[in-house]
Amino acid sequence: MFRILRQASPDLAALVLRIGLGTMFMFHGAPKLLGGPELWAKIGAAMGGLGITFAPAFWGLMAGLAEFGGGLLLVVGFLTRPACAFLTFTMLVAWSKLLLRHDDFNAWSQPAEDAIAFAALFLLGPGRHRLFRRTGPDDGVSAKR
Repeated sequence: MFRILRQASPDLAALVLRIGLGTMFMFHGAPKLLGGPELWAKIGAAMGGLGITFAPAFWGLMAGLAEFGGGLLLVVGFLTRPACAFLTFTMLVAWSKLLLRHDDFNAWSQPAEDAIAFAALFLLGPGRHRLFRRTGPDDGVSAKR
């Protein structure tokens, strides 16, 4: 068993990260999408911390789409890097909102940790184990595999 673990590849690590984080964020984003314009406006108000105060419902909808849609894309391994970019941005906005309101590490550490994980997965790429396969410079897999 340890030999198998020693031979585990970055592709397997990417698969575990993609499925774990993707599933969690699908469940995290679905209620936001189903919440409607009132909830979207409340969520989108977090952009005010970045000086963006127009169209809060739009920004809230985008956060829900990033979380649910990005999670779905991670699970299947399609457009992994763009999904991670949107999810990283979403988590950085959530982190900044919580950081400004709370001086307690436990209040803002979750979105910071998620942003770090999404940034790492962005750099790692989707790996070989995925439902949709593209080859090219943007997906982290060379055409030789």
